[in-house]
Amino acid sequence: MARPGSGVLVSMGAGYSPSMARVVVWEWLNEHGHWRPYGAAVCHHIENVLKGDARGTVILGQVDEQLAPYVIDLQSMHQFRQDTGTMRPVQRNFYDPSSAPGKGIVWEWENDCGSWTAYDMELCVSVQNAYEKQHPWLDLSSLGFSYVVDFDGMSQTNRQSQRKRRIRRRMDLAYPLIAGSIPKSQSWPVGTNSGTPCTCQQCLLVHSTRVASNAILALQQRRKLYGTEGGAKQTGAVVRQSNTFVGTSLWSASTTVAGGHHNNMSIGGGGGGKVEMSGVNFPCAPAMVTLPTKHSLTINGQNNLNRPGTQRITVTANRGTIPPGDLEVPALPVKNLTGSGSLHPALAGMTGILMCAAGLPVCLTRAPKPILHPPPVNKSDLKPVPGINSIRRKTKKKHIRRGKNPEDVVRRYTEKIKTLPDEDCTICMERLNTASGYDSVLIFKNIKPELVGKLGRCGHIYHLLCLVAMYNNGNKDGSLQCPTCKAIYGEKTGTQPPGKMEYHVIPHSLPGHSETKTISIVYDIPAGIQTNEHPNPGKKYSARGFPRHCYLPDNEHGRRVLKLLITAWDRRLIFTIGTSSTTGETDTVVWNEIHHKTEFGSNLTGHGYPDPNYLDNVTRELAAQGVGEDNLKD
Repeated sequence: MARPGSGVLVSMGAGYSPSMARVVVWEWLNEHGHWRPYGAAVCHHIENVLKGDARGTVILGQVDEQLAPYVIDLQSMHQFRQDTGTMRPVQRNFYDPSSAPGKGIVWEWENDCGSWTAYDMELCVSVQNAYEKQHPWLDLSSLGFSYVVDFDGMSQTNRQSQRKRRIRRRMDLAYPLIAGSIPKSQSWPVGTNSGTPCTCQQCLLVHSTRVASNAILALQQRRKLYGTEGGAKQTGAVVRQSNTFVGTSLWSASTTVAGGHHNNMSIGGGGGGKVEMSGVNFPCAPAMVTLPTKHSLTINGQNNLNRPGTQRITVTANRGTIPPGDLEVPALPVKNLTGSGSLHPALAGMTGILMCAAGLPVCLTRAPKPILHPPPVNKSDLKPVPGINSIRRKTKKKHIRRGKNPEDVVRRYTEKIKTLPDEDCTICMERLNTASGYDSVLIFKNIKPELVGKLGRCGHIYHLLCLVAMYNNGNKDGSLQCPTCKAIYGEKTGTQPPGKMEYHVIPHSLPGHSETKTISIVYDIPAGIQTNEHPNPGKKYSARGFPRHCYLPDNEHGRRVLKLLITAWDRRLIFTIGTSSTTGETDTVVWNEIHHKTEFGSNLTGHGYPDPNYLDNVTRELAAQGVGEDNLKD
C-alpha cells in the first residue's frame, strides 16, 4: 500500500547541541569530490587507534581484508595506498545519535554490476529521516543529486533520464558514539602509546618503513649541518625508533637475523654507504637497519608518514661528518610493485616514496597519466568509415514535439484484459481491482480510474490512468516505456541540445586492437538556452569539455556500434541536460547513460582500452534506449 503523507525536499538544516553525545563517521574523498564513508567496523577501529596514539597510523587491513593496501596517517589526515602511493584526504564527521549511522541503518542502491553501493552519509541520513516520517518520496536535488527516491517502490529515479534503480535499507553495526566537545581542528595532539605494537606482517612493514625513513632523513640532515669535510671517529650505528612504537623490541641495533628467509634492499655506492633492510618475511624474524659502518647516528622523536620537519636529530661531538662518497646514491628503480620479486611490494612502494620525499634520487614507479588522445593526425590521413556514407551528423534547434494525445498513445500499446490478477499496479502501488492512485490528480473523459490494460509485448499490467500520468511526465514523444522491464514501445527520443557529431578513421591502433585502425568520434555541443523539454526552460546551460573525443576499433563490430551511435545521436539520446556526477554542476550537458571510451592509449580511468567487453556492453545500453540492431540498415 502507498505510504501516507506527501513527498519532501531535503532540508539542509537541523543540528544539535555540541554538548550532546554524537556519532563519529570517518570518510574519504573520492575522485568525484564526494566524501565516502568507511564502514562502521572500520570507524570503530580508527577511533580505537586514535585514543591510543593521536598521531599514529591506522592499518585498515586489520579490520577489513579488502582494505589491506590502505593505511591512514592521523596527523596529516590522509589515506595512503601502500602499493601505489595514492593519497586521499580523510575527515572525521559527526552525526546525531538518532540518525541512520547511530542506529546502524545503511541505505544502498543497486549498481550496473548487480551489487549494492552505500549512499554518501549525508544522503543516507536524509533518506532515513524521510523514511521515518513516512514520506512516500524524497527529492535529492538540494544535495546536488538529480534523483527522486520512491519509498513505496523502493527505487530511485534519475530526473533527467528517468532511469530507475532498486534501493534497499539494511541493518548493520552502529557507528562509534563519543561524548564531549568536538575538536576545533583535526590536527590531533600527540598521544601516548604505552602498549606493544601489533606484530602482524602489515604492521611490521609500516614500522620498518618508518625506521628506514628515519635513517635516510638523518643522513640528509647531517650533510646539511656539517658539510662534506671531517672524519669519522666512531664505528657504531644506533637507530632509535619513533616514540610512536615505544615499548617494543622489534628493532634493535644489536640484533641480527639468523636463519629463515632474507629479503634485502640495499641503497649504496661510492664509499660504502648502505642502508640494508633484512628479514622482510615477517613476522617471525627480527629485523635490523644498518647505517654505514664509518658513522654513528642517533635519531629521536616522532616520525610519521609524509611528515617532514618533525624529527629531532641529536649528534654528539664524537661523531664525524659524512664523506661525500657515502651520499652518492644511485637511482633505485622501485618497479614491479605487483610482481613476485624478492622485495615486498608494499615495502618497496612506501620506502621509495619516503626516499623521494627526502630528496634522494629514486626512480619510483607511479601511476602514469591517461593517454587521452592519439598522436597528431594530418587531415589527409582522416578517412571515411567503411560502410557509412557521411562523415558528420548535425542536430538543429528543435522545439518540443507535440506528441499525440496521451490517451491515444496509451491505448495504442495496451490491450484489454478480462480477468484482473490479484496484484498491485507498480506505478501507483494500489491494487489493480481498485481505482488508480492518480484518480484525484488526472481527469480524462475517456479513461476511467478503474480501467486496466496490458502492454502488448511484455505483458505487464497497469492502470491506464497511471500509464497516462507516466507518459505526461516524460518527453511526450509518442513512445511508451514499461516501468518494470524497460521495454520501449514506439521510437524513443531524448532532449539532447543541438550540436554536431563527426567520425573518421585514423591510422592508429587502440590497445587490444593492434590489427585494426581506429574510428575517432568527435561530439561538439555549444552552450545555449534550455527549452520547454529541459529541466529549467529559459535558463542557460553550460557545455563543459567539448569537443569530446571518443574511440572505437575499426572492425566489423566497431562499425556496427558506430551505426547504432549515429541512430542514437539522430534521436537525441547521447547527451542530456542535468547535473554532472563529476563536478556537481547543474544545468550542464552530461552523458545520457550510453558509455563512451574517451581514453585513446590507456585505461586508467576505466574509459579506455583494452576492454574486451565494451562493444557488447554499449550495444546493450543502446538497446535499453530503444536503439537495437534491428534499426541498422544494410
